[in-house]
Amino acid sequence: MLTKADIQRLRSLREKSAREEAGLFVVEGPKVVAELLAAGFAFTELYATPGWAGPAPAALQRITGEEMARLSHFPTPSCILAVGAITRRPLPPGALERGFTLALDGIQDPGNVGTLLRIADWYGVERVLLSPDCADLFSQKVINASMGSFARVVVHTVDLAAALTGRRAPVLGCDLAGDDVHGLPRLTDAVVVIGSEGRGLSEGVRRLVTRRVTIPRFGAAESLNAAVAAAIVCDCLRSGR
Repeated sequence: MLTKADIQRLRSLREKSAREEAGLFVVEGPKVVAELLAAGFAFTELYATPGWAGPAPAALQRITGEEMARLSHFPTPSCILAVGAITRRPLPPGALERGFTLALDGIQDPGNVGTLLRIADWYGVERVLLSPDCADLFSQKVINASMGSFARVVVHTVDLAAALTGRRAPVLGCDLAGDDVHGLPRLTDAVVVIGSEGRGLSEGVRRLVTRRVTIPRFGAAESLNAAVAAAIVCDCLRSGR
C-alpha cells in the first residue's frame, strides 16, 4: 500500500525542480513504459494496476486503481507509472570529430525534442547534444514523444558554444539563408545544429558554424518544423546526397 508520503513524492516529480532534487523522473502510460522496457531501460520503481498486462520485472509493485488515481500525473489515470534515475553522460574529449552529431540549440518544445531523439535514433546518429535551455530531457512529454528512443540515443547536455569551439569536423547550421543541403559533399563526420523555430541559431553558436545549410523552398510556408528540417538534413547526410 502506498503511503501519503509516497504519493506526494511521486506526484512532485512532474516538476523539474523536484526531479533534479530527487535525481528521479517519472513516466506514465502503457505504451511508453512498454517501449522503454523493451529497449532495456532499467526502472527503479514501477507501479501497476490490475489492468497492466505487460512485463512484470522485479521492481513492479501492484497497486489499486484508486491508488493510481491519487498519484497519476494525468486527468485520466493509466494502468502503469514508472520511475527512473536521472543520469547524465559527460561528453568524451574528441567525440564530435567522429560520426554524426545532432546539436539542439534552444529547442524548448518538449514534443520537438522527443521527436528529434526519435529522428537521431532512426538515422543512427551517434550522439545528440542539448543546450541547457532546451526542454528538459527527463520530462514526460519529451520521453513520450521519443517513442522509446530516449533509452537508445546517447544524449549530452552541454554548453554548445564551448563544445563546438575548435572542432575539426564540419559544423552545419540550419539556416534559411544557407546553401542548398542537397549540394553538400559526402561527409562521414559532421555536427548538425538545429536552432529554435522562434529565433534560429543563438549568436554564440552561429559564430562557430562552418557552413550554413537550408532546405529549398518551393511553396509559401515561412519555415519548417525543427524536427522535420533535422530529418531531411540527416537523410541527406546518410544517403550522401
